[in-house]
Amino acid sequence: MILVYIEVRDGKVKKSSLEALSEGKRRAGELELEAHAVLVGHGLEGLASGLYAYGAAKVHVLENTLLSHYSPSAYAYALHSLVEELQPPALLFSATALGKDLAPRVAAKLGVGMASECTRMEVQEGRLEVVRPVFAGKAFVTFRVTSTPQIMTLRPNVFPVEEGGGSGETEVKEVVVPENQTHDRVIEQLREEGTELDVTEAEIIVSGGRGLKSPENFDLLRDLTHILPHSAVGASRSAVDSGWIDHQHQVGQTGKTVSPDLYLAFGLSGAIQHLAGMASSKYIVAVNKDPDAPIFKVADFGVVGDLFEIIPHLKEGLKKALAE
Repeated sequence: MILVYIEVRDGKVKKSSLEALSEGKRRAGELELEAHAVLVGHGLEGLASGLYAYGAAKVHVLENTLLSHYSPSAYAYALHSLVEELQPPALLFSATALGKDLAPRVAAKLGVGMASECTRMEVQEGRLEVVRPVFAGKAFVTFRVTSTPQIMTLRPNVFPVEEGGGSGETEVKEVVVPENQTHDRVIEQLREEGTELDVTEAEIIVSGGRGLKSPENFDLLRDLTHILPHSAVGASRSAVDSGWIDHQHQVGQTGKTVSPDLYLAFGLSGAIQHLAGMASSKYIVAVNKDPDAPIFKVADFGVVGDLFEIIPHLKEGLKKALAE
């Protein structure tokens, strides 16, 4: 089977994990295998049945009170034990912050290689073959992981979710996690007040850079996210380094990699480090006063102008369009 790790946040399955499960189901079908899902935590059995519709023939629930909060060492230990038992040919994660932290730990424990930030997957000669961007998105590499299991992380918002009918079974297993395998634990989770959606899961990202001139002006972008459904505020490294907005909003090589349906860039010059994190967006719209700004080279639509004059008109236009 192809095994897919399912990430849970605030008691809900993350959409990016459903994307990975859907892709796992598609490729498992080509290999004449089943797709299995794995939940790691405490009290997650109730979420298992909801995964059948996305292709899971079986859901493995690894249960332990020590797993109530994410612990890199404990989660890696639990997953390693399951993989050793099931011997799946492939193990998939979503390339979220957690997935990119956990997948290499599991790969290291198993002594196998892995591919990260994959944007396409195919079956070739009975093995999974993947495509991932390199050199800050300037090129793409196609390759196979030769070790077994093949471990991959899939970039969010790239692989379509497929929901349909289906049934499956759930197996709940109490995992014994030795104390010497728990080297870290979450003490407290701090959340920015009012944050509703992470940029890695947003379908629309409204992003700003130094052209916004002050932290207060990020409220202009927040106003747009209140109008646009499934949207989030993003930012450049320069804006984050200036203390205008928290790091969790940063898009780019040293921030988060995103692939939304629409990326709106206001006052962003388009430094190569930033482009590396958002160049795979389906549509990019840029607004900048500088006609020579690098962002216009990757933008599908560009507006040379003052963002402080354009955003109010955009707000009114969006309100009218969405009200119709």
